[in-house]
Amino acid sequence: MNTRNYLTCLWPGLSELWWLGRLSALPLAIGFAIVLNSLLVLRFLYPTWLDPLLVRLACYLVFISWICWTIKSAKELPKLLQPRLLSETPDRFPDAHQAYLQADWPAAEKLLLGVLAIEPRDPPALLLLSGVYRHTGRPESAAALIDQMRLLEIADPWRIEIEAEMARIRRDRETSDHGPVEDQESSANADSDAEKRVSGDEDQGPSCAADLTAA
Repeated sequence: MNTRNYLTCLWPGLSELWWLGRLSALPLAIGFAIVLNSLLVLRFLYPTWLDPLLVRLACYLVFISWICWTIKSAKELPKLLQPRLLSETPDRFPDAHQAYLQADWPAAEKLLLGVLAIEPRDPPALLLLSGVYRHTGRPESAAALIDQMRLLEIADPWRIEIEAEMARIRRDRETSDHGPVEDQESSANADSDAEKRVSGDEDQGPSCAADLTAA
């Protein structure tokens, strides 16, 4: 794990907000900011507003709480970043990948949904599920997953794969939009050719029969 990821542990609630987008951690982050700024104001700008001993004691308590929370966040960070590896449930991503390669779309979708239930922001699982949706005729759902991945910081290393998958979705959309019209035109041309061939056969019935007999 990259050591820079632990920088988010230095602010209470930031790691959950940054990596998982949990809004439940937002009040903690805002509350810590309010308390910290209030103590800085009371300690350095207006030290006479309250008893200096009381302000100093509050600073010590906040500092100790900050250290404890930083240690707690650092211990929980691996679980936030790689919950599948630390979960008691077996990792089914390899099975989902195998089912995808075998074009077993129902099995792949079921396994990938189970993986995402444990780790909702896993880029490889989201990419594969987008491919499953694309192969099963659900381009809108596939595009929605790609749009979701574009908003994830953790998905930055997968930008090339994300854009490639989006290009495939656009290609399939264009094919589905123009495919039926082309099929209708091809069918109409085939019917017209068939009518011409039938008319020609009727006009040249004896000669065709002679050719067939000769053959």
